[in-house]
Amino acid sequence: MNFENIHLGIAPINWTNDDMPELGGENTFEQCVSEMALAGFTGCEVGNKFPREINVLKKALDLRGLRICNQWNSYELTTKSFAENRQNFTALLDFLDAMGAKVIGGGETGNSCQGQMNVPVFEGKGVLRTADEWNSFTFGLNELGKIARDRGIRLAFHHHMGTCVQTMEETDRLLNETDPENVYLNYDCGHFHFAGEDPVAALKKYIGRTAHIHLKDVRQPVLQRVHDEKLSFLTAVKQGVFTVPGDPEGCIDFPSLFATIRESDYHGWIVLEAEQDPAKANPLEYAMIARRYFRELTGI
Repeated sequence: MNFENIHLGIAPINWTNDDMPELGGENTFEQCVSEMALAGFTGCEVGNKFPREINVLKKALDLRGLRICNQWNSYELTTKSFAENRQNFTALLDFLDAMGAKVIGGGETGNSCQGQMNVPVFEGKGVLRTADEWNSFTFGLNELGKIARDRGIRLAFHHHMGTCVQTMEETDRLLNETDPENVYLNYDCGHFHFAGEDPVAALKKYIGRTAHIHLKDVRQPVLQRVHDEKLSFLTAVKQGVFTVPGDPEGCIDFPSLFATIRESDYHGWIVLEAEQDPAKANPLEYAMIARRYFRELTGI
């Protein structure tokens, strides 16, 4: 009934955006990890400026009291062979295993519009239309999850705007058609709210199957503009649809989310992942806003 089994991490996408490298392109790896530590976080995910040499990365993180907790994996089970997916997946597993991480994240990007600047995120989202398409997708994901499980790492699948797993209905089907010992959820309150779902109800429903948590807030006026103007996901991010928990411009009920976590047996990481334009939202300033807010709600 407390948060003693919870660690607080942060994603580098707040400093340097993987999908839009021009956002935060001026921010270095050293600045990113130094400010993560300065803001009071103890773990992080992996960004495009992180060195891939294990010893170099470990030394940089150890100096700052940080460790790797997860990394995004781009599943392409809808567009590439299982063998190709397995090759990329196991290579990332090797890296995460060497870094001591216990979770591998990511979502289905093969038929997604999330990275396309000019495709409306709601109207152009990925879709699995037939039972055969769902069976192929969930079979592949389940097999990859089994590979990860055998190495002591949990596959935490990220429901994501623009993808074939965006809504709670799609999340239900994904979880129902995969083995709970092989496939877990990377819960993200911001993406559920963006999708028109109730993030508190979603967490209550999925907390028992959740292996990793992302927390971000949503600026409702920007989200309304996404609907009205049929904007893409990337455009929404650039216009500030996301912000950090603790920002008064946000709209998500975080006290209820933390109450749900407190009442569960969830253990692992809660990660601040609120991608914004660093030129408009100073990453350190916003990381500190969220860190103070997390302390208020959890005591950690």
